[in-house]
Amino acid sequence: MKISDTTKGYLWTFLAILAVSNVYIFSKAVLNKVDFEQFGFWWFLTGGVYILLLMTYKGAFKIYRTFGQKEFAILLVNGLLELGGTYFFYKAIEAVPNPSIVSFLNNLSPVFTVILGTVLLHERFNFREAVGIMITLLGAFLISYKGGHQLSEMFIHGSHYVLYSTFLFAINSILLKTWVKRLSPYVLTINRILFLTTFFTLLMILHHKPFHISWNVYKNILIGAFLGPLLTVVASLHALKYIEVSKKSVLGTLKGLFVLLGSYLFFHNFPTRIQIIGGILSITGAILIITGRMQLRNKKK
Repeated sequence: MKISDTTKGYLWTFLAILAVSNVYIFSKAVLNKVDFEQFGFWWFLTGGVYILLLMTYKGAFKIYRTFGQKEFAILLVNGLLELGGTYFFYKAIEAVPNPSIVSFLNNLSPVFTVILGTVLLHERFNFREAVGIMITLLGAFLISYKGGHQLSEMFIHGSHYVLYSTFLFAINSILLKTWVKRLSPYVLTINRILFLTTFFTLLMILHHKPFHISWNVYKNILIGAFLGPLLTVVASLHALKYIEVSKKSVLGTLKGLFVLLGSYLFFHNFPTRIQIIGGILSITGAILIITGRMQLRNKKK
């Protein structure tokens, strides 16, 4: 039976969602066993080896010969923003007991993207996006609120890391939309890995952390780093050959449900009822924002 291009796109998207969902699980498993600096060094070094092998196979390094000062300047800014966003993302994974909470809170990303697009690029947003922003913010509040009267006590520890991470990634997304026309996802991925590996190597040296980790821990790194930098990128690229990026983004908001199931199976950890309601609201709001953006683009066409 012949599979249609649309079906292929959805299958690749589903594979990408499974891969990125398991990154939450395996990174949390590693962070429960080793220091943050050790995790970062081995995770991104291993991911870098995977990406280098893939880029060598694809002959993707040839594009560097055509780069000028502008392209390398873009890679510098992109690398610094990816470094900051990724650092705070994994700090959130380390701090928050249940990785599904981090996944749900990451649905704030389209909120920041729309707001920054309006401020920096003077983009318009419609009623559906406005409703989506409000619903997502309400969901994020329900997920992270734990009570208390002082601001420092009101929200679960680690939720602020997600805010920093999603904000930096949103800035990066806006800048790439403005500047980048010809940088391939492979180039951006290896650029991210280079910055992160260098940064965590320096952290290891400055904090006098041992480079040795157990084989049992490294097995999880081998799997997680394969799923993260490599399989997620490859599956996403193949998905975009067959379906629109907006459809892929809508499906991507569902990753929190997969992380929720994985967290329960691996860590026997389940969010509260209020947090689950907040998670569902964050997914609903993110979908409204993405589909609202699709409406605006269709009107322009």
